[in-house]
Amino acid sequence: MSDITNHRTLGRSICIITGASKGFGRALAHKVSRWLKPGSILLLVARSETLLQELKEELQSFTEEQQTVVHCVAVDLSTREGVNETVSMARQEAGNEIDHVLLINNAATLGEISNFASFTNIEEVNSYLSLNVSSALALTAGILQVFPCVPLLRWSVVNISSAFALQPLPSWVLYCTAKAARKMMFRVLAEEQPHVKVLSYSPGPMETDMQKEILRLTGVKHHLLPCQESADKLVKLLLDDDFISGAHLDFFEV
Repeated sequence: MSDITNHRTLGRSICIITGASKGFGRALAHKVSRWLKPGSILLLVARSETLLQELKEELQSFTEEQQTVVHCVAVDLSTREGVNETVSMARQEAGNEIDHVLLINNAATLGEISNFASFTNIEEVNSYLSLNVSSALALTAGILQVFPCVPLLRWSVVNISSAFALQPLPSWVLYCTAKAARKMMFRVLAEEQPHVKVLSYSPGPMETDMQKEILRLTGVKHHLLPCQESADKLVKLLLDDDFISGAHLDFFEV
């Protein structure tokens, strides 16, 4: 990110990253932490306490120097308890002097790849949508309540999206449906809350466990991007802050 000037930052922020324990979320935690002002708070959310603590240790020397408080929130976001615990942790930090709330909704799963007619089990469908759609809505709504609009408080919400939010793909009905639903969900937020800057970002095919699973299930091999490269581009978009709220931007187009 050599073209980013040194005086720009993400401010004194509370930054919440879901799905932070591995893959793109982990890369984002490393990148974002470099652009937070001293006194910021970083909430790392994922299911694995072990992986979150490893990430916290990786970040420790830099975050201690920057006086950034790092919290690990090991929860299942597909449950009410998981969402509530994350919101509760954010609420504990609401008394701090911050100038930017940054919520990155990254947590997601691939779901079963199968033909449309195979999805007759409503519990299976609801379970998938609970993590991949409902949790992002409930978490974002909860954080909005904790940090209501006040003068000089910047608000940013990122939805980690996909080209398949726009493009149907046979046998990918769960994944395409969830990504399309999230895209519209966050467009509604952008329309409803003009003080909240909303971005849906499609990071491209990356070197993640999800891509390994896609290869195993389909035999389709993509040219994969390093997670750090796509994370760089997202952080630059946030620093530049010149996208239209509600926009859906793709790694290959920005």
